[in-house]
Amino acid sequence: MSSRSSVPEKRPGFFSQLRTLYSFTQKSFRWLPFLLIAIILIGIAAGVGVGFLIPPVAVWSLILWGVTGLMLGILGALTTMTRLSTHAMYRKIDGMPGATGHVLSTSLGRKWQASEAPVGVNPKTQEAVYRTVGRGGVVIVGEGNRSRLTRLIGDERSKVKRVASGVPVTVFYVGHGEDEVTIAKLASAIKSLPKAIDRTTMAAVIKRIDSVSQSKSSLPIPKGIDPTKARAPRPR
Repeated sequence: MSSRSSVPEKRPGFFSQLRTLYSFTQKSFRWLPFLLIAIILIGIAAGVGVGFLIPPVAVWSLILWGVTGLMLGILGALTTMTRLSTHAMYRKIDGMPGATGHVLSTSLGRKWQASEAPVGVNPKTQEAVYRTVGRGGVVIVGEGNRSRLTRLIGDERSKVKRVASGVPVTVFYVGHGEDEVTIAKLASAIKSLPKAIDRTTMAAVIKRIDSVSQSKSSLPIPKGIDPTKARAPRPR
């Protein structure tokens, strides 16, 4: 009988992740290499300029300031590429079933609790409803045709109000129409909600809602998005 290897799977190194991040982002922004080179050159020029302004002006001083500018330029290029990769990821998943769950489960931070699986779904039309609970209260997000989401949204809102009376409930619809939020702005819209409950109340609300929620494993999750492929890789 062959024994399983106890050696843990080796994770990609920093430069491997950096390469993957660059390739992912460059597919959406063809001008990316020119932008990164410009940022690095500007950093070097700024460093050398500071070297000329601060006496004594010497070759060694210019070299040190030039290297400092190079490091700052590289840092600026990495930061810019990371932000662009996020925009590229949103472009890729915009309009795909399941994109809302991906954003809620990865982009809200620790102050909000959400699942990638929908809490309500129409298996025929793929309309889905997602829920997240945080310091801003309860947020219900509808994904799909707005007119066909009315019943799903209403059912979820009634369930939440029944077990979390007094807690504010906010509803967002994902899309590009009037009074809708694009997938790229969904996380920021939720996080901008004013604080309405403390952590103790938040934990109690999550427990109450979970106690009356339908088992997530029984819900058919919308097909069409693979979060591991859509998510922009980030260097460690």
